[in-house]
Amino acid sequence: MRRSPTADQTEAEKGISKYRLINRLKHFTWAWYTLTMSTGGIALLLAEQPHTFRGLMTIGTVVFISDLVLFVLLCTAISIRFFRFPGTFSSSLHHQTESLFFPTLMLSIANIISGMQVYGAPVTGSWLLVVIRVLFWIYVTCAFLFAVLQYQLLFTAPKRLTIQSMTPSWILPIFPIMLSGTIASVSAGSQPPQHAMTIIIAGLTFQGLGILVAILMYAQYIGRLMQFGLPAPDLRPGMFIAVGPPSFTALAIIGMANGIPRNFGYFGSHPEAYNVLNIIAVFMAVFLWSLSFWFFSISLVSCVACIGKMRFHLSWWSFVFPNVGFTIATITIGTSLESQSITWFGTGMSVIVVGMWLFVLFTHSKAVYKREILFEGNDEDD
Repeated sequence: MRRSPTADQTEAEKGISKYRLINRLKHFTWAWYTLTMSTGGIALLLAEQPHTFRGLMTIGTVVFISDLVLFVLLCTAISIRFFRFPGTFSSSLHHQTESLFFPTLMLSIANIISGMQVYGAPVTGSWLLVVIRVLFWIYVTCAFLFAVLQYQLLFTAPKRLTIQSMTPSWILPIFPIMLSGTIASVSAGSQPPQHAMTIIIAGLTFQGLGILVAILMYAQYIGRLMQFGLPAPDLRPGMFIAVGPPSFTALAIIGMANGIPRNFGYFGSHPEAYNVLNIIAVFMAVFLWSLSFWFFSISLVSCVACIGKMRFHLSWWSFVFPNVGFTIATITIGTSLESQSITWFGTGMSVIVVGMWLFVLFTHSKAVYKREILFEGNDEDD
């Protein structure tokens, strides 16, 4: 039977329609927040450099402001998706793959709060410290609720995740609450003593929760690698996620130890405790750094082995954000040990991470243009 011209025209219109940007936003997933998560991390990395040059903080400020702009754009785009395509919000939180990337929204917010402290607090009044303090407690509350509820959804989902499909992205739901310690390490030192202590205690509590859950996940992850081998080439960049928890814990415990008010409460009546705690913090950080280095080495070798076989996915941002934590942890340890060798090594790592950020940003842009992502069948919602 011959097709009518009207039917052919309708199919052609549908074909053209799916290429329109507004319709491509149907596939704008939570994983896009890996972009702001990584860009915010780069801004923090630039602020932590032990060897600086004139204009470095200006560059960091520009990157931080760019991160804020990108965050607003991403929030706008994903809101358009949810309003224009009813049902996509609910499905995004129940989808096996896409739902695992929801925490990247919270991680982006954690970087913004830390960036406010690093770039905003030195040039504004005390009002910003109050804002940061309020945002910290809101963030901690929301991140803990999300950690409980998202794992509950994963535990009760009709279609369960299997060990064979496991990647370190299973750690992501606990990641935001773990970064409470990182925010505390950055902000506590500028807060009044009574507020600094409560922020540090909360940061230490939830940093501990995060790293302990991550370690439990590591056991499953290693077992999966031993039984089923390495993930598919396209998924291997996500292996770097495992580098993050020990790294961020290492830098957080040193930062929180340094941020403790020396003449307040217990540390006021036991002044020697401050120095003892700082020594313990540094040694624990070195201990944890070694685990990050091991995961980094395995991930690097695995990705190098399949160069040329990996298609771009938003998980490529795992090349950046976890290694930001690894690099800052290295710099923090070197500064604490007063080791020029370690801090220069951290500076070299910083150059590589910034270079990787630029490379992934370029590849990301090219993938959008060539419809390799943000297109039907090519994203985390499929």
